[in-house]
Formats: sequence, C-alpha cells, structure tokens
Amino acid sequence: MLTVVTGGDVYDPQPRGQQDVLVAGSSIDAIGGFNVAALERSGLEVARIDASGCYVFPGFVDPHQHLIGGGGEQGFSSQTPEIRLAELISAGATTVVGCLGVETTTKTMAALLAKAKALNAEGISASIYSGGYNVPPTTLTGAIKTDMMFVHEVIGAGEIAISDRRSSEPSIEELARLVSDTYVAGMLTNRAGVTHFHVGEGRQRLSKLRALLDDYDIDPAVLYPTHVQRNEDLIREAMELAARGVTVDLDVSARDLTKWLPFYFDNGGDETRITLSSDASLSTPRALFEEIRACICTLRLPIERVLPLATTNTARVLKLASKGRIARGADADLLLVEKTSFEIRSVMARGRLLYGDGAVCVREPWLKDSDRRFAVDGEKAAP
Repeated sequence: MLTVVTGGDVYDPQPRGQQDVLVAGSSIDAIGGFNVAALERSGLEVARIDASGCYVFPGFVDPHQHLIGGGGEQGFSSQTPEIRLAELISAGATTVVGCLGVETTTKTMAALLAKAKALNAEGISASIYSGGYNVPPTTLTGAIKTDMMFVHEVIGAGEIAISDRRSSEPSIEELARLVSDTYVAGMLTNRAGVTHFHVGEGRQRLSKLRALLDDYDIDPAVLYPTHVQRNEDLIREAMELAARGVTVDLDVSARDLTKWLPFYFDNGGDETRITLSSDASLSTPRALFEEIRACICTLRLPIERVLPLATTNTARVLKLASKGRIARGADADLLLVEKTSFEIRSVMARGRLLYGDGAVCVREPWLKDSDRRFAVDGEKAAP
C-alpha cells in the first residue's frame, strides 16, 4: 500500500517548501516529483493524509528516556512507572533510546530490553544503552561488548554517572577501558558504540572526559554527555568539548531550554554537536516537543536551526542512518504540526499512522483483554 502526505511544508529538517511525500511500506519513496492522481488511476491502492496547514517534520529521535521508570531516591514508593506507547507517539517521538539510572537493582537490563522489544513490536523504533550510573556497569551478559555483540537493541553504554554524589567514582583508567570496549563493539556491530554520560553538579564537571581525550586515544565522537546545561560553567565546558568533536546533550526536564539553547548558540557552540532529550521519567516525553515549540514560537528561533537537535544531529551520533530526516529510503517517520497552533496533528512511524487528527490511533495489545482504565498524555481513558 502507498500513502501520500499531501499539501504540507516539508522540513527535512531544512526547509523544502510545499511538497507531497510518498510512502511505500515503511519507507519514504519520494519527496515531490510524482503525480498523485496518476498513481490513483494506475489501480494502486493509495491512501491520502492531508497535511495542508501543517509543517511536515521528521519524527523526533529522543536519545534518553527511562522507559521502565526510574527514581526511587525517596524510597520504593517514589519509583516512577514505565512509559507507555501513547505518551511517546503523542509527543512526536518515533525513535527512543532507553536507559537505566541510579537504580539498577529492581530496574533491570532484562526489563529494559523487554520494554524496547515491546515498543518495536508496537510500531515505533526503540534501542537501549547497557549499564547505569555504576562502574563496572550492570549488563545483560556480563560485559558491554557482549551485550552489543549479541543483543541488537543495545547500541552503547550508559548512562554512566560522573561529577555526581551518586556516581561510583570510576577512575580515568576504568572509564577509558569502558569507552574503548564500547567503541570496539560499535565497530564490530556497526552500531553507535557511544558511552552516554550522566553529568551531575559536582566540581569536577567534565574534567574526566577532557582527560580521556588528552591522555588516551579516545575518539571524541563516542563520548556523549547529557545534562550539560545545569549551570553556566558546565555548559561552557560542554561547548569546548563540542569544538573537539564531542556531541553534547541538553535534557529538557527542567523546562529551561529557552534559557540555555540561546546561550549555546550566542556563544558560538557547534550547532552540529548538540542534541536534545526528554529524560522522561518524572517528566513527560512531551516536554521535548513543548520546549522545541517554545524556542520556535516564543524565541522565534528558525525551525531549521532548532529541528536538527531532535532529528539529524541525534541520528548522526547514534548512527541511526534511516532516522531523523525526510529523504528517499529513510524510514517513514513523519510529524505533522499545525502552523497556527504548533500542535501535533498526526504522527507516522515506519509508515503506520499512529496518531491522527489529535488522537492516538493504536493501543498496546494487552489492553484488548484488560478492564483497567487510565489515561496518559495524548490518550483518553477508554469508556
């Protein structure tokens, strides 16, 4: 079956003007240059999605979510529940990467992997990091390298904690060995091979990552620190690392992107080496879309300047070649956003319409036989 998204202004994420997008199966087949009526006259089954009055963006790539929940730092009752499909698709997130944090005892790698597999089966794309705050990392098979070699969903290590009182305080030598093993596993599997670092508010800030670059043969492209917008000193250090080839990530859980993104831009930060993440757990996955909207609608930053931070930049650092762009052969992950209200109208993931006209079109299979009733962002509870 073919699907044509018609009448929208396409950002791939650069502006391409009003173009029709042809989707064949799970992939994009063409952007403009085809005749919709001729396709329909040929006898092919063609579905139309009206995108008039909308921007057409690539689906967002969210590189840091606690898919099975997190927290627990105020006791067991403070642990957060897992993130549901409806929360993701209503937020425009068509690709996500799950991670563990400080809690790696009751929140397990096996459960995280199972959640990623479920999301992949339900229609979006999900990967995971192996590990958590602690070093040596908590893994599935006993080592990051074998996790990546034998488990397709594992694309790197993380989130390893540094400069944080909850860190296991790994030595530089331990970090170098971990980063190197992850990098080699990435080479062998053609996956990202990045080490994703949780950066806290400690005095050392990013000094350990600088030491890895200065004293070891570490490729800067495989270091991927997050939470680097906690304060001005930290983000300035992150900008210095970005200038050396490290991709840095700003999470939006504190809803402060309108402060820190202009700071990064105005002070000459490398705009190809910065990404955005929701850090969803206590915060909603929708925070990513809402903070991007604030930067575009309130600060009036150009769409084409902000959008790569949740699409192409993220896909590049994670080596997700078919994600984060609208191009022939790329996955048909599309986000339709109303021009006037900048609200999400529709979301397509791998060629399937999962969210249309402001409502979730799919539900998790287990709900079919369940009488549980509850609502999450983007979904009304069943009557």
